[in-house]
Amino acid sequence: MEFCPNQFSVRVISQRWAKPKNDEAKLLNIPYRQTVLLRQVQLLCGKTVCVYARSIIPLKTMHGRHRRLRYLGERPLGAYLFSIPGLRRDRQQLARIARNDALFDIATSGSSQNCEHIWGRRSLFIIDHKPLLVSEFFLPALFENVK
Repeated sequence: MEFCPNQFSVRVISQRWAKPKNDEAKLLNIPYRQTVLLRQVQLLCGKTVCVYARSIIPLKTMHGRHRRLRYLGERPLGAYLFSIPGLRRDRQQLARIARNDALFDIATSGSSQNCEHIWGRRSLFIIDHKPLLVSEFFLPALFENVK
């Protein structure tokens, strides 16, 4: 990340097989009971949490050359995605999560930031005709670091 030279890192909160939420399954055009890889991470600048990301990766997307999506560990998904020729961002949606939303606690875990809501975006990516959904929520510290 340009605003955070030599201090950018990824903290994996969890990566597990799960069922997508109904709205996620609908966007991915998969059955809502289908198991997907759910990856939740925080992007940090130094020790400061700046972004929470939730990625939903259907099984069919991880077949073939993209099977390495299962093994990203602390490497950023974005770096992998944007290295793929022909990657397409199909849809974007704006989102806001409030303090009373369960996702808010996950997004802000390990963060000392105090806010009432967090804005984000959800993007549907198409790689080799296969879908992948990424939600990113931008914590207040991100904007404090932007000069």
